[in-house]
Amino acid sequence: MHISVFGKTDVGKTRDHNEDTFLVADLTRKVASLQPDVREHDVGQRGTLFMVADGMGGAAAGEVASRMAADLVFSHMSSAWGEDSDVSAQRFAYRMKEAVELANNRIHLHAKDHPEVRGMGTTATVAGVFGSDLYLAQVGDSRAYLIRKGAITQITKDQSLMQRLVEAGEITEEEAEQSERRNIILQALGPDPRVKVDLTYQPLRRGDLLVLCSDGLSGQVKKEEIAQLVAEGGELVDICSRLITVANERGGPDNITAIAARFGGDGLPEPDGSAEVGHQVYPLTEAEATTEPVPVYTGSPAPVPLSDQPAQPRRTVLGLLALLALAAALYLAFGGR
Repeated sequence: MHISVFGKTDVGKTRDHNEDTFLVADLTRKVASLQPDVREHDVGQRGTLFMVADGMGGAAAGEVASRMAADLVFSHMSSAWGEDSDVSAQRFAYRMKEAVELANNRIHLHAKDHPEVRGMGTTATVAGVFGSDLYLAQVGDSRAYLIRKGAITQITKDQSLMQRLVEAGEITEEEAEQSERRNIILQALGPDPRVKVDLTYQPLRRGDLLVLCSDGLSGQVKKEEIAQLVAEGGELVDICSRLITVANERGGPDNITAIAARFGGDGLPEPDGSAEVGHQVYPLTEAEATTEPVPVYTGSPAPVPLSDQPAQPRRTVLGLLALLALAAALYLAFGGR
């Protein structure tokens, strides 16, 4: 399989610093960059990794959390997976889930040790390519879309209050997009000691195009519009730039990040309608369904200097507060009528 990929991030029109981070990596060569040999490469034995992380916490805290998440996920996939004797799809998916859980553990403990960044967190949408399949490990509301033969499908599920209400049949997707509560998420890496990672997969076909993005893009540009902007063609750098430009033209209220990856090569079958596109849970074996205890982080990184800027208002209610908000919303929907 051959991959062409590009990623881009922008501060937006209202924020004074960028808390988003993205990652593009060739795991076989253990290289993370946007250099030409990574932007265009054949998928090797250990696969390829993409990631978008949207930080939160004000001042520099969100930036610290998202950068830590990307670094820790790449480091774990390069070491634990990179040296694993079991080079199978099951093990690859397991290592992705493990990497996200490890990142959560270390961000959580770092915040406990450093009061100046306490409360920080980040979303994480991690996409791994192995064999002829795409694997996704999701926490939060950054998104992955797959475009096949011009049709676009969201292949991740937001871990958000609005998504819960849509699934309960209490509101429509259109109402969720317009709700003032659309940015309330139920999970992120960092605030709590453990997270529930949504692990899914997608069989790939020749010509598929993947878009990973933070909600600075998905909150301003509908998925059908993303497909239209992609269909205008051009290099992947042009596609990423067009997506970000449109989000900024609509106010750019948040940081905006987009990764676009196109899949080709003789190792992929042609799209013939035989492979379903959508949110498909990846079934780990019973032995790997529960990750082994995550190593306790004992390092003591130097405190990260913060800017003098006031904390940015951020769109998250986590843990108990999120569950209380969900309970209140369901009460109003069912019992308060």
